[in-house]
Amino acid sequence: MPRFFLPDLDPGRPVIAGEDARHIGFALRMRPGESLTVCSGGVDYHCRIREITPDSVFLEILEESPCGREPTVELTLFQAMPKGDKLEQIVQKAVELGAARIVPVLTRRCISRPDGAQFAKKQQRLQKIAHAAAKQAGRGIIPEVADMLPFSRALEELGRQQLPVMLYESEGISLSQLAVPRTGTIGVLVGSEGGFDPEEAEQARNAGVQPVWLGPRILRCETAPVTALSLLMYLSGNL
Repeated sequence: MPRFFLPDLDPGRPVIAGEDARHIGFALRMRPGESLTVCSGGVDYHCRIREITPDSVFLEILEESPCGREPTVELTLFQAMPKGDKLEQIVQKAVELGAARIVPVLTRRCISRPDGAQFAKKQQRLQKIAHAAAKQAGRGIIPEVADMLPFSRALEELGRQQLPVMLYESEGISLSQLAVPRTGTIGVLVGSEGGFDPEEAEQARNAGVQPVWLGPRILRCETAPVTALSLLMYLSGNL
């Protein structure tokens, strides 16, 4: 069944407008009486189409239920900026695996160092990728791709998570040894191609962040977050 996200859904007058409405009418060729699902705030609304105009699709809500595909934990990925288009792949896979938010981070060893204007253009594309991945995965929300943060600001946000961890190959415990909660907030910080320098690792520890590692092999910066999120979702009972 087709799924559409509508953050500002009015249950008393449910209507899809704009590009999604045109997609329903012209690309999908849907007609009044057919069904679709609208996702809003983690709730799935099973709807029947009442009327279609060139720019709007008017709906009747038949039933609603919490989205069963949303994890019981709210996981934020703090990802150091990688080279090229690797962040696009990371965002896509993180959303598919259940991340609620992706925060790009600028660390000392990042080779890619876009300024604010450059990242703003990239951020628009990353958010579109998150939207498409959320739709494909049947998510109940569209995870946010946040503004790029300097390392110090990222540590502040990470420290507010119930379980803050950092992938660091030089020390720490195995991620599988963590006491991962079944509910609450988890933050995981992943480095770019060069990882983290020792001073950054020390700053993270001082901020209450637990260093963890993923085994004896060194993973690429686009592989590490996928592996970490998969394990965290498994250990929290969400995979």
